[in-house]
This record gives sequence, structure tokens and C-alpha cells, in this order.
Amino acid sequence: MPLFKHRSETFYLFLAWGVIALFLSPLFILGEDAHIRVHDNLDSNLAWYKVLKDSGEIFGEAGSTIAQVINGNLPRSAYGTEWSGIVWLHALFPSMTAYAWSQALTRIFAFIGMYLLLKRHFVKKESQAPVRIGVALAFALTPFWPSGMLSTLGHPLALWAFLNIRARDYGWKNWLTLVLLPLYASIVLGFFFFMVGISVLWLYDLIKTKKWNLPFLASIALMSAVFLLVEYRLIVSMLMEHEPMHRVEFISSRHDLWHSIELSIKNFLVGHTHVMTVHTVVILPILFLTVFLIFFYKKVREERFFLFLFVLNYALSLWYALWFNKMWAPWKDEFDLLVTFNFARFHFLRPLVIYLSFAIACAFLWKLGKKWRIVAGVAIVGQLIALVPYNEEIHYGVHHDTPSFEEFFAEKQFKEIEEYIGKPQDSYRVASIGIHPSIAQYNGFYTLDTYNNIYPLTYKYKFRKIIAKELEKNATLKRYYDEWGSRCYLFVDELGKNYDFTKNSDKTIKNLELNTEAFKDLGGDYIFSAVPILNAKENKLTLLKDFNHPESAWKIYLYQAT
Repeated sequence: MPLFKHRSETFYLFLAWGVIALFLSPLFILGEDAHIRVHDNLDSNLAWYKVLKDSGEIFGEAGSTIAQVINGNLPRSAYGTEWSGIVWLHALFPSMTAYAWSQALTRIFAFIGMYLLLKRHFVKKESQAPVRIGVALAFALTPFWPSGMLSTLGHPLALWAFLNIRARDYGWKNWLTLVLLPLYASIVLGFFFFMVGISVLWLYDLIKTKKWNLPFLASIALMSAVFLLVEYRLIVSMLMEHEPMHRVEFISSRHDLWHSIELSIKNFLVGHTHVMTVHTVVILPILFLTVFLIFFYKKVREERFFLFLFVLNYALSLWYALWFNKMWAPWKDEFDLLVTFNFARFHFLRPLVIYLSFAIACAFLWKLGKKWRIVAGVAIVGQLIALVPYNEEIHYGVHHDTPSFEEFFAEKQFKEIEEYIGKPQDSYRVASIGIHPSIAQYNGFYTLDTYNNIYPLTYKYKFRKIIAKELEKNATLKRYYDEWGSRCYLFVDELGKNYDFTKNSDKTIKNLELNTEAFKDLGGDYIFSAVPILNAKENKLTLLKDFNHPESAWKIYLYQAT
């Protein structure tokens, strides 16, 4: 088959770089007309970066707050460290430009990291170049969580450096990698769990060889220290005395054992939205096939590491599922750290484990002969094809028909609203119904509602008074707000957990029951609603005007609290 003819490694590398460029091209060509992820992206992080930039608090002191959000009750630490590269991309460039370059940087270094890791340590033979390059390319195209940056896709690059130092290669590139990676990754979104794994590897070596390997230990200490310096705001916020944050009320351990087993199998087979690996159709069958062949050809001793990764893959899914089991409830009641820090995220190691396993499996097949080489080649090409529909423009623009960046944030439409109100934006407060508060925040409005990972518990209680009757109507919304609450939204029973009512929607609200006095007590003046409120007068709300714009996804009904 010509597709699998032996060619130079340079040829495959150029081909891979071309595919990456093509994959990224819609972001750069379409700009704000591009379609990108909404969940935990447009509805939150992209607005956070802009609000932080506009606030003048990028270098804000410990204990400072963001005035634009929830009446200045939002701590500056909620927006992360100023030493994160993604913060500076958004500070220096328009949001969509920054997003495109962040995607490019992450995918480029994901490819470089996996390629170097495989070439140096796991798929080393010259004849296996298509395997290491093909798998590295597939890894680089996985639909990672955008604001996670290299928090998971940077694991192969870090592992390459650590394994080099472990093998007594002390070249400056290894040390520089460990110093620079924390500037474009997050310790809580992936690298804490990776560092635990590397520390276990060092401990394993110590027990096995009775040697301390101090340079390897020093490399772990170095990267950990850099992460702690970069994430100093997180450390300071943990040490400072402050009022309780809403996370202390998180309730996550409610599953029985059977539910946990089901969840572990689902995670093992399908994955998780924040660490999508798209491994179900192609990679998983190849892994099972390889396990069978290892035992069939009696290669267990030679392939122990692959079998270890295979078991670890499910173990990480099982740990993820068990974290939400009822057995943890007494411990979480006793120790706040088990509530406020998500230890389930050890499963964020799975992208590394799955694609490293895939590479080793394909390399094993490659060694079995010509026919099995074809199987490995077809698997790699098949995995690349499986990833194509997960390109953001295809996934969100074609399959799900979500708003483009421009349509979502609707800057021209919200500028019209601002001009209609005719007052300085910091002189009044707004909240939204049927759309995400991030839209108003992105456009400079001061909001009483928000989506943030940390904010004061007292504010959660005050805001709850506004929507108390609506929560009582809907048990799902009540549990969502009371037991999680990171979405501090004007929830409405008739809308449920839907915040994306576009201008094409014919939805209306017939029986709204807001506590408008509580809204006004918090300083609330206006409500931006994506759907008409038919009983507005009963809620002491006056419809001032509706706003529509051809470049917006929304029709906004502007209500004033009276």
C-alpha cells in the first residue's frame, strides 16, 4: 500500500506540521466569525481575561477584588496568576486573536512533546517514524479544554525532560523545559497530578535501586518550586484569613457503589469533557487487540510497561468515579480541602496514558510483520480521521450550530444597550436571564450574576434571595445552586439549565417569581433577558426596549426594576 511506504522522517514531520496548520487555520482565517467552545470557555474564561485586563488589577495586591463583578466581592485570585502566558496573550491582543494563538502554542508543543518523548524513550527505531509522528500528531489534535493550555497536553514534554534527567542526561534543554512549562500550564488543572506521578516514579526508583538519584529529585523540586511561585496567589489565598468561599458547600459524594462502577466504565470508554481523548472507536480496540497479542505471542515480560499503562488507564477512571462515592462524605465533612480541591482530576493524566499506550501498541504491531504494520498504519490514520469532526469549526459551527465568537459576545448590540441606558456602566448593576452573564461582563457591564470558581459564601446567600421561589419550583436547579453554585445566575424554573436562548427561540416566561426587592437591595437596576417575560409587571419589571442586531445571536429584552 503506497500510503505506508517507507519515507524519510523529515517527510512525515512536514506532513504533520501541515496538518496542524490546516487544523488551526479556521481560527486565523475566520477570526471573530469562528465557532469555538461555549462551555467553560465563552461562558466564562474568555470574559474573565477581558474583565481582568480592563480592571487594571492584573498585578493587583493580595486581597484585592474585581469591581465589575458581584459588587466588588470577587477576589482578584479568582482570575488566576499574572504569570500565566494566556493572561498576557489576552492582555496584549484582541480576545479572538489571543485564543487562536493559545490554541496554536498548545497544539504545537503538544506535538513536539509527544514526538520527543516517543523518539527518545518509547518508539525509538528509525523504521517506526510513522508511528511516533502519527501518534504525536493525533495527540496534538485532541479537543483539550482551551484555558487548560498545556496543563494536560504538556505532560509528554515534561515527561521527556524528567526521563532524560532520570537517565542522567543533564542538558540545559531539559532544565529549561521544566522551568518554562509552568508559565503556560496550571498546577490545579493537571500538573499537580502529574507531579504526584513523577514523585511516585522517583520513589519507585529509590526502593528498587536504593539510590537517591539526586538530580532527578532536584528536577522534581525545581518544577514544583516554579509552579508554586507562578501560582503564588493561590498559595496566599489559602494562607490568608478570609470569609468562607462558596466552594465549602460543594456536595459531590452522593453515588452508591454501582453508580460509581457505571461512571468508571463510562469514563474509561468515552472520557471527560475537560480531557477529551476521542479514543473510543479506534484506540481502545487497538489496545485490547495488543493485550491479546501480547499474551498470544507470550511477550508479557517484554511488554510489562504497556500492560501497566492499560491497567492504569482504567484505575484512573475508577478513581475519578469513586471520588463521588458516598464513602467520602464523612471525610469531606471533616476536611474542607477535600471539598474545595478536586482530587478526582488524577484522571487528567489519561490523555498521556492513552496516547502513550496507543504509540506502544502500534510499535508492537509494527514489529510483528508487514500485515500488522498495515493494521497499525490504518489505526493511526483512522484516529486522525476520528479527530477531524472535533475541530472546533466543524464541531461547533456545523454539527451544533452554536454562535460564532462575534455573535456570542454581540459587542455592537450591547453597545446600543449601553448607549440607550445612557449612564456610566459603573453607576448601575445588571443581571441576565436566558444568556450567560459573561456576555454582559465582556461588554463592560457591572453584573450581579457571574460564573466563577470562587466567590464569597455570603454573596451566594444574598443572591439566592432573588431566585428563592424559582429554586423551590425546580429541584434540579435548587440542588445545582445550593450544592455547587459556581453559576450564580438568575435561574428560572421555566428555562431550566439553559442559558443560550438565541433570537430564533420562541420561548417565553409566563410565571416568573423573582424577589425584585432583594435584586434592588444588591444594587440591581436592569435585567437583560433573552426571552420575553409575560408577567413582568407582577415582578415589578418594566420593559424598556428590545434590541436586535444582525451580527448577534440574541434578541435582548431590557427590563428595569421599579
